[in-house]
This record gives sequence, C-alpha cells and structure tokens, in this order.
Amino acid sequence: MHSFSSMFNKKQQDSSDTRRIPHGSPTASSSQTNGIIRPAYVIERYAAYYPMNHKRRGMALLFSHNKYNVRNVPLPVREGSAVDCKRLKETLDLFGFDVKVYQDFKLEEIKGVVETVSALDHKDNDCILIAVLTHGEEGDYVYAHDVSYELSTIWSHFTADNCPSLAGRPKIFLVQACRGSKLDNGVKVQKDGVARYSIPTHADFLFAYATIPGFMAFRNTTEGSWFINELCKEMQENGHKYDLVTLLTFVTQKVAYDHESVSNLPEFNMRKQTPCVVSMLTRLLLFNQV
Repeated sequence: MHSFSSMFNKKQQDSSDTRRIPHGSPTASSSQTNGIIRPAYVIERYAAYYPMNHKRRGMALLFSHNKYNVRNVPLPVREGSAVDCKRLKETLDLFGFDVKVYQDFKLEEIKGVVETVSALDHKDNDCILIAVLTHGEEGDYVYAHDVSYELSTIWSHFTADNCPSLAGRPKIFLVQACRGSKLDNGVKVQKDGVARYSIPTHADFLFAYATIPGFMAFRNTTEGSWFINELCKEMQENGHKYDLVTLLTFVTQKVAYDHESVSNLPEFNMRKQTPCVVSMLTRLLLFNQV
C-alpha cells in the first residue's frame, strides 16, 4: 500500500512509492454556448501534431508531499521526494512551463488550486501539466497531507466542458505513487500480454503513472524515484526529438530494465517496476524549442 523507507537499508536505499505542424486560427477566447464547446484554438481535424506555438507553454502544477497527518493512517515520510520535486521543476522550467510547487497541501487546498486554475483562460497556452508526488493505494487513490482522495478530484476539472479554453489541448498528468501493495518479482524472459484498464473517455488527456495498478512504486531515498528520475533524463536528452508518448515508452524501458530494488528483507529485495501510460491524446505531442 505504501512505500516504507524503513524496509530498505543500503548506501542509497530504495523505497516503495511527417505531417506539417499546423498553425491554427486563434480566436478571442473559449466559450460554451448551449452545450457546444467553442475552443480558443481551431486546427485541422486530422492534423498530426498538437500546435505548440502559443504565447506560453502553459502551467505546470506540482503537488509534492513529504509529510502527512492522516487520521488513523501512519504514513511514513517520503524520503527522496524533495529530489524528485527539484529535478522535475528544473526539467519543466527548461521546457518553458510556468511551474508552481504546492508542498504538503491538504485536500481542500488542492481543490482550491485546481478550481482556480481550471477557471482561468488558457487560450494563450500550449497545454497544462499536473504532477502528483505522494503515497497512494489501489483504486487510483492518493494522499493529500490530511486525507486520501481519488485522482479524478483533480483531472475532472480539466475536461472540455469544465475547462473550455483547454479543449483540444494536451492535459498531462504525472503520478508518482504506489497503486497497491503487490511486488513484481521479475522474470528472465517475458511474453507479451494485454492489460485492460478502466480509463476516462475524455480526449486529449495523458496519464503517466509510476507503476501499474495494484503494484508498489519504488523511490530511492537519496536519488529520488525511479520513474521521475528516468522521465527527467529522457526529457532533457530527447524531449525536443521525440513525441511525448515515445519518450514515455523509453522511460518505461529504462525503469523496467535498469532498476531493481535492494533490501535486507527478502520479500522486498530484487523487485521490479513497470510504469503505466494511459493516453487519450488525439495527436502527437512534440515539445518545440523555447
């Protein structure tokens, strides 16, 4: 359920947790009339890429949690989380995002931020990115400072009907959190399989989770989490070369093949992790140079 840093004891501990780009036709603002969404930016229906040439890249909201005060749930301090937050902020700054960090916010504070941001006019922004770095459990529940909540509490505010100025634009969600208490033993030879997920039907969302449903996500107590570390590396090295889904495929490769937990407890030793990407993007998302 949670990533317990006390279970791991080593020098650096692991803890569980070719079509042209169209320019489009901007309009004054977004609106919704009689249930019809009128987005601020209209592009060719079958354009291959999202337009990434607005005045601003967009906002990036980082909800980072280190310490908790949840009634009847003794959550451990997330050692290494500060490293994740710092590295992610620096990476997103390089890509031109307007990064805001919210540290150890309570649920009502998180809701306040999300409601305020979703009510803004994003017509001059390419996209929006929201990252949640925290403890989590099964069912897409994650923890605020004071209580657990469903991730839909955040993303539902940014659907096209709730946030028309972001209609047709990428909405990226990064989730570094456990999604259960199962551990992946790994195998020497792995066959392909098909996994089924219950996902939102709304377009232009992308969810990148540190792990698959039901499993733990690991975090190095001094170097930060495997997922955020590899994501930042990949974005800095190839972020302007490949589209985001391709980048995340390489991130999944690095996490799955290059990382393995180390623990004095046999049940937590030599365990693996596989990130999970759920995409409802309708075009390729390639970050241009800023």
